[in-house]
Amino acid sequence: MRRFFFTIVALAFVSVTCFGQQTEKDQRTPESTEVWEPQPKIVTPGATPSAPPSDAVVLFDGKSMDQWTSVNDGGAAKWSLKDGAMTVTPKNGDIRTKAEFGDMQLHIEWRSPDVKDASIVSQGRGNSGIFLQERYEVQVLDNYENKTYINGQAGSIYKQHIPLANACKKPGEWQVYDIIYTAPRFDKDGRAIIPAYVTVIHNGVLLLNHVALLGATEYIGFPLYKEHGKAPLRLQHHGNLVSYRDIGVRELGEWG
Repeated sequence: MRRFFFTIVALAFVSVTCFGQQTEKDQRTPESTEVWEPQPKIVTPGATPSAPPSDAVVLFDGKSMDQWTSVNDGGAAKWSLKDGAMTVTPKNGDIRTKAEFGDMQLHIEWRSPDVKDASIVSQGRGNSGIFLQERYEVQVLDNYENKTYINGQAGSIYKQHIPLANACKKPGEWQVYDIIYTAPRFDKDGRAIIPAYVTVIHNGVLLLNHVALLGATEYIGFPLYKEHGKAPLRLQHHGNLVSYRDIGVRELGEWG
């Protein structure tokens, strides 16, 4: 009898609860879940896939390198400028932007030189790099029919994250990176409490999907975070005549 009583009470509770939920649901309208404000800002897309949208910071338009400086001496960038592209030149070192960035959407196109010497393989072919905030390297490399260690191939976060695919075109052809980057967040003591995140799309193919970075890129040793604020975009001189064009950044949110 006691068990029966508790069963009846439980059923009654379920019935009341379900009835209450159903009644609440019946009172809703399609408008109940509509959000109207604030409206997202209007961004006009570029006329072509390579053209920057209306809110982009154009860092290189093929005509001038005024947005860039030499890392070696802080003077004018000394890479060559020809046919709408800037190209690594021997002994002139890395270049970086005058502007500094935090979270960003980056569009950048690159081309590795057409290799004539079959003995040049692995990391010796079309090697360069895109350093987000001067610290976190997205690898640039000619991996068309050219094997290398997979955490160092094109589209990798160098020595940290392995790409999901190899989407390289033939050397001498233009290639496209679209990169979404969220900068790390640090606490008052300078400790990274939220890591940096990167998404990389190469020639329309997803290579890295919102991967968390372990720290700054290191050639030898393991990555570590050190507190920093906004910082430039840096392009690497690695001895190969890699070219770049159509570089633009959309700044995302507030950071730094």
